[in-house]
Amino acid sequence: MDAKQAFRELKQGRIAPVYVIFGTESYLMNEFVERLQESLVQPEHRDMGIVRFDTAETPVDQIVDEAETLPFLVPSKLILVRDSVLFASGKESSRVEHRPERLQAYMAQPLESTVLVFMVPHEKLDERKKLVKSVKSGDGTVSFSPLHADELQQWLLKRATGQGRSMGAPVAEELLRRVGTDMHALAAETDKLCLHAGAGGAVTLDAVKSLVPMATEQNVFKLTEELAALRTEAAITLYYDLLKQREEPIKLLALLVRQFRNMLYVKELSSQGYSPQQMASQIGLHPYAVKITGEQARKFSQRRLATLLSELADLDYAMKSGRVDKSLGLELFLLKTGSRGAS
Repeated sequence: MDAKQAFRELKQGRIAPVYVIFGTESYLMNEFVERLQESLVQPEHRDMGIVRFDTAETPVDQIVDEAETLPFLVPSKLILVRDSVLFASGKESSRVEHRPERLQAYMAQPLESTVLVFMVPHEKLDERKKLVKSVKSGDGTVSFSPLHADELQQWLLKRATGQGRSMGAPVAEELLRRVGTDMHALAAETDKLCLHAGAGGAVTLDAVKSLVPMATEQNVFKLTEELAALRTEAAITLYYDLLKQREEPIKLLALLVRQFRNMLYVKELSSQGYSPQQMASQIGLHPYAVKITGEQARKFSQRRLATLLSELADLDYAMKSGRVDKSLGLELFLLKTGSRGAS
């Protein structure tokens, strides 16, 4: 099942005895575990009612032994297992021997007073393994993939509403542009803005611009936007601001290379009929980043992007070999690129 369905069932009190939760969105995965803890174990019982393991250090026999042991002094027990061995394609440590068949037997007849959760920080489970096929035949697998752009925006609006504040869509969009797609960082910045707004207040665009600093990678997004729009002066001003923040020119160059390369990938995949979600999976980007990158890519021709990548490769070599001053070299590249435009 997907994350939405898992949260919905949890809210309705339907809890499976065994879960295998996986995906790359760690914030939602952690939130699901927190909700499980709140549902199953009282705060004063957490020392006795929650047990943690890692399959890189603990054999599955020991984990199953714990699962088969009745809770002591508490009505129910939650076992949390971090795993990159049993359900994913991670390599087993030679120090730990696992017997997956023992776990498979337990999953067929789990203890009612225990909820066993395997947390797998991988995009996919290893479908070749019998254990994975067995667990997927039930209702215990939950996928936590990155939210789509509109879902991420709605999540921000809902988080503000939950704290008794209001937030408009343009404000959420600006927050995403400044912070990026890391849900941990977005949650922290949203909570800060809600605190600033006060009870019953509204989070404003001015508050976001004055209180939320632009992350380096988001500044590089902005830099490429200014170049595409032929706003050379704005691009240079932004570059100077980054230097004042002690950002290393070689690091900025590497981020520019990555962004122009992603733009080229998106442009090529789009011409082949790929959907934004397919592109996100293919390139390894968040869907929101694909959306922004696609908007920028439309302003550049494929030939221009390829030329820029070649020029950046030459500049990288010149900067690292000392043939050109790092700060000046990147500034000259920005000046030249801004004056020539995106075509």
